[in-house]
Parts: sequence; structure tokens; C-alpha cells
Amino acid sequence: MRDVFDALAEPARRAILDELRVRDGRVVGELVERLGLSQTSVSKHLKVLRNAGLVTTLVEGQQRRYLLRPGGMREVEDWLAPHRAFWERRFDDLAAHLDRTYPEEGP
Repeated sequence: MRDVFDALAEPARRAILDELRVRDGRVVGELVERLGLSQTSVSKHLKVLRNAGLVTTLVEGQQRRYLLRPGGMREVEDWLAPHRAFWERRFDDLAAHLDRTYPEEGP
């Protein structure tokens, strides 16, 4: 799991994932152009994302297309689930408190 969080800690890698979310199947050159990073940098970031299981490649001739890996974020989702539940309960409690404290006035 640490690999996934390490991969997501870098803003450039999150930007790559965002680009692939918008349009899956981009090649390195497209990512270089969209993000303004060097080809070497994008390639290194893609390697980290591949090793973390967040992206996969599709070879088409001499090009590699990068795709989001289905389930790649499952570890993050599993880790977040109890935290999300905790905060949703807190927000529900806050909403109930505000409704009691500041009830809506009728017409």
C-alpha cells in the first residue's frame, strides 16, 4: 500500500493521473505537452505509477499508451472508507446541532 501513497504524494504524478482520467490512453508526448514537463521526467513518473499499480500500458506499434488501471485506487479507497464514515457522522451531528440551534422560521 505504501507504494500507492508514495506515488500519489508527488504533484506531477497526480497531474498525470488527472490527465489520464480526462482522456485515457495518452502517449508520453501528449503528457509532456499537456504538463510542460520533460520527456525524461514524465517517463520516470509513469514508471512509478506503473510500479504502484495505478497505470498500465497498451503497446501499439512503437508507441505505448498509458491507461488508468481499474482498481488501482482500491487501496486508497479502502483506507479512506473508515475516515469518510467518521467525518460523515460528524457532519451529520453538526447539521443536527445547527438545525436545533437555528431552526428555520415559518412564513
